[in-house]
Amino acid sequence: KKSYDAFVGISRGGLVPLRILSDELEQENLFVIRVVFYEDIKKTAAEPIIKDDYLKSNVSGLRLLVIDDVADSGKSLKKVLEYLKNAGAKEVDSLTIFYKPHSETTPTFYVRTTKKWIVFPHERRETILKLIEKEKDKPVEKIREDLINIGFEPYIVDRVLISALKKERNKVF
Repeated sequence: KKSYDAFVGISRGGLVPLRILSDELEQENLFVIRVVFYEDIKKTAAEPIIKDDYLKSNVSGLRLLVIDDVADSGKSLKKVLEYLKNAGAKEVDSLTIFYKPHSETTPTFYVRTTKKWIVFPHERRETILKLIEKEKDKPVEKIREDLINIGFEPYIVDRVLISALKKERNKVF
C-alpha cells in the first residue's frame, strides 16, 4: 500500500472524488489546484491553464496523489503533474475515476476505461443548462424529450427546465 503526504484535487471535477478518497483513505492533507480547459460541452481551449499558483511553495519534498474525475484528453492531468514535479514534489502519482484510451496521459490508478461522454451526478444541472442553451430555438417540449432520450432522468430535466424558465421570465419582466 502506497502512502502519500497529501492529495491534490483538480478543480472542479476532482473535488468530489478528492473528498471521498480523503475520507476513505484517511488523508486530511488536501490541496486544490484549479485548471481551466473546458469551455463548453466537448469543447476545450488549446491548452489547459493553471489558475492557482499557491501550491508551488507548499509541495517541495512531498509525495502527492493528484485526483481528477476523468483523464479525457489527458492534457489537464499532464499539466498538473509537470507543474507539481517542477515545484519540487518528491513523487507525484495520479488517480482518476475514468480513463479514456485516447488520453495522452495514463493515470497511475483509474477505476474504469471508457470512450463515452460522461456526465457525473454533480454536474447534471450544469450540463442540462448548457444543452438547453444550445437548443433554445426548439420548443420546450422537444428540448425535454431530447434530454430524456439521451439519458437524463425526467424529474431532473423538469426541475432544471422549470428553474431555467423562471430565470428567463424574470429577465423579461
